[in-house]
Amino acid sequence: MEQRAEGESIRVASEELSREFKTLIKTDDLNSLNHLQHLILGRLQDSNAVLSHFNEFSEHCFAEVSGDLSRNTRLLKSMKSDLDYIFLKIRSMKSRILATYPDAFPDESTSEALDRRPDLERPQ
Repeated sequence: MEQRAEGESIRVASEELSREFKTLIKTDDLNSLNHLQHLILGRLQDSNAVLSHFNEFSEHCFAEVSGDLSRNTRLLKSMKSDLDYIFLKIRSMKSRILATYPDAFPDESTSEALDRRPDLERPQ
């Protein structure tokens, strides 16, 4: 019984408070706020639809390109290992030639003047 009376007093107080708030805020202002909220909701729903469509499109494009990308990645890795092997062989051949013919390659000061190509083995 006491809980019911307490609940009733809370309800009455809530109604009184809401009536007081209604006197503080104009109905036109509430209607304009409600209208603006609906406009914003519509725009957000449109944006969400556009983003969902874009995500689906991106997923489709990625599915088409991912095979080519992985194939090209494997090709580049294979080419790199081939080039590493080639440069290793060239270095070993050069060292053998230098051991046999010490004057076959110019010294460092001359080689810098002759060869202006970048060293591909060193990161830049």
